[in-house]
Amino acid sequence: MLRDCSFGVYQGRPVEAISLSNGTLACRVLTFGGILQSLQVPDRQGKAVDVVLGCPSLDGYLAQDCYLGALVGRCANRIAGGRFSLDGQDYALAVNNGPNHLHGGPGGFSFQVWNIDSRSQEHVTLALHSPSGEEGYPGSLDVRVTYRLAGNALSIAYEAETDQTTLCNLTNHSYFNLAGHGSGPVLDQVLQLMAHTYTPTDETSIPTGEIAPVEGTPMDFLSPTPIGARIDAPFSQLIQGRGYDHNWCVDGQPGILRPAARAWSEKTGIVLSVETTMPGVQLYTANYVPEGLPGKDGALYGPRHAFCLETQFYPDGVNHPHFPSPILTPEHPYRHETRFTFSPLS
Repeated sequence: MLRDCSFGVYQGRPVEAISLSNGTLACRVLTFGGILQSLQVPDRQGKAVDVVLGCPSLDGYLAQDCYLGALVGRCANRIAGGRFSLDGQDYALAVNNGPNHLHGGPGGFSFQVWNIDSRSQEHVTLALHSPSGEEGYPGSLDVRVTYRLAGNALSIAYEAETDQTTLCNLTNHSYFNLAGHGSGPVLDQVLQLMAHTYTPTDETSIPTGEIAPVEGTPMDFLSPTPIGARIDAPFSQLIQGRGYDHNWCVDGQPGILRPAARAWSEKTGIVLSVETTMPGVQLYTANYVPEGLPGKDGALYGPRHAFCLETQFYPDGVNHPHFPSPILTPEHPYRHETRFTFSPLS
């Protein structure tokens, strides 16, 4: 049984671990980084299995740079060269991933202590104020993120408002292993993506601008396919990223909650279905998780020990006018939701 507890102190501020339960699912959320530290779901026998990677202590999170379970912002994924223009003004952001800006920068939302706005046994709403100029972004941003358990689903609802035109692209960076967080590689777990196209990238993981069909390539997950079936194929997109680390363009109309992905483990019989209002989903197969990364319950994590399904605007969207726009204005608040539903494999 998960319980609320103190999780340490970061930059003089206490970090809390908030436990949610609804009798079917249970999870723990940290105020540091808004991290989903644990998510327990029933397997085919009804036994609780923790299906997300995480660290046992705050020091563990501070010692890794994989964004395990974190809320990511102000702008998730990469911005080429850390540069963009808005309303005729140029902006330069921190470069923290090779030549590019990644996940809001070194002081982004994943590295801040969030406030508890409201909570019950089945939900918690975290709030954060990002002042104008933080990490180089224009305009202040007020963000609220709600984790909610309902039936056999965990939903994450994102809200944000700004006082000036800015960028906003929020996601959760949980690493899933449906056989259990400490069970090793996920290559035999099966994945389906509801996406006929994806955005190829250059060698620094910046989209080339092309929206390419997945048909006939190892990027095709339209039919359920083991994650490892083609991950080592001699395909340039996979070679340069050491596996999958790409954005798929989710079929259907953005802004409407619709299916994006489905995955399962034959070992546990746990099925994960993902629905989102976002236009894209980034599949990342933990390619750069260091071998032997200390995890919960004495587990040691490594490359390909999990997969991420980061619902989002397309990477570097601000620099590709034909991509869905991550630009946020005062007149149109940010409202998006992603829902993770768990069921037994039939």
